[in-house]
Amino acid sequence: PPPGGPGANAAAPAGKSRRPPPRERQIAVVIPCYRCADRIEEVVARVGPEAAQVVVVDDACPEGSGKRVEAMIAADPRRAARVTVLRNEENRGVGGAVLRGMRHARAAGADILVKLDGDGQMAPELAGKFVAPLRSGEADYAKGNRFYAYRLVRDMPAVRLIGNGLLSFLTKLSSGYWNVFDPTNGYLAIAGEVFDELPLDRLDRRYFFETDLLCQLGLLRAVVTDIPMRATYGRESSGLSPFRVSAPFLFRHATRFLRRVFVSYFLRDFSAGSLYLLVGLPSLLFGLVFGTWQWTALSAADLEATAGTVMLAALPVILGVVLLLNFLAFDVMMIPRTPLHPRLGPAAPPSVPETPPRS
Repeated sequence: PPPGGPGANAAAPAGKSRRPPPRERQIAVVIPCYRCADRIEEVVARVGPEAAQVVVVDDACPEGSGKRVEAMIAADPRRAARVTVLRNEENRGVGGAVLRGMRHARAAGADILVKLDGDGQMAPELAGKFVAPLRSGEADYAKGNRFYAYRLVRDMPAVRLIGNGLLSFLTKLSSGYWNVFDPTNGYLAIAGEVFDELPLDRLDRRYFFETDLLCQLGLLRAVVTDIPMRATYGRESSGLSPFRVSAPFLFRHATRFLRRVFVSYFLRDFSAGSLYLLVGLPSLLFGLVFGTWQWTALSAADLEATAGTVMLAALPVILGVVLLLNFLAFDVMMIPRTPLHPRLGPAAPPSVPETPPRS
C-alpha cells in the first residue's frame, strides 16, 4: 500500500518480526547520608515519581540517618516498594557510599543513576533535568553547575565561590573537560552503561570522588554536560573547604593530568597535540635551564651576555611557550562530543562483587 494509505499499519510480512519498542530507562536516585538526620526524611519524600528506586546509604552516620528513613518506610509501607536503606558498618566516605548505592541500584535494573546529597542543599525536584540529556542520548554524564548564571551564585559564600573557581581550573587540566565547571558539585547523573565501564576500585572514596570520576570519564571519552542549579545554604556547614583541600589536591590533579596526556596523546593516539608537547616542552625547559645557567655564570664573572647567548636562551623559551599554548588550544578542541552509552548498547546489570574500601 502507498505510504499512509490503507493497510500501511498492517502486519509485517511473514518471516519478518517487528522490533519491540525500546524499554523505558529506569531511574535510581542514590542518597549518601552522614550527619544529615534532620533533613534526610524531607529529601527522600521530595524525590519525584520518575525514580523507580531510591537507595539511601547510611555511611555509619552517628545521627542514625538510616534508622530515620526506615521508620519513615514503616510509617508508610507504600514507600517500601522503591526506597531501600543500606548500612555501612564503617564510614567509607562519600565515594564509597555512593558507589555501594549505585552498584545496588544497577544490579536491581537501573539504567540511569542519579546521586544527590541528603543535607537538603540539592533540590530532588531537579532530578528530571539531570536525566533528560541521558535519556535523549545527548550526554553520558550530567552534573550540576552553580556558577552557570550570576543569579545562581548570589547566595553562595565567597569562600566557596573563589575556592571552587580554583578547583574548577585544576579539574579542566586534569580531566580534559574544558567545557564544564564546578567539579566538586555532588548532584550528578550517569548512564548505567558508562558506569559499568568505570574502574570503580580505582576511584577516590573521599572528597576527591567527583573530580576523580570526571578524570576517569575523560579517559573513556564520555560526553559530560552541565546542568544549571542553585544550591541552598542553610545553617549546615560543608565538610569541604576549597582552600584547605586545594594543596592536597594538587598532587592528585598532577598525576591525573600526566596519565590523561599519556593515554590520550601517546598510547591511544598520536596527533598534532602530541607533536606540540614533544617539541614545545623540551624547548621551554632547555631555554630556561640554559638561560639561568648563563645568567648565573656571567653575573658571577661580572660579564655581559652576548647577543647570540641571549637569542639561544630566548628563542627556545618563546618557541616552547607558543607550542604549549597550541597544545592547550588543541586539547580544548578534543573535548568529547559523541555520546558513548548509545554505542555501548544495553547491557545486563552486572552482579559484580563489592570492592572493599581502600584505606
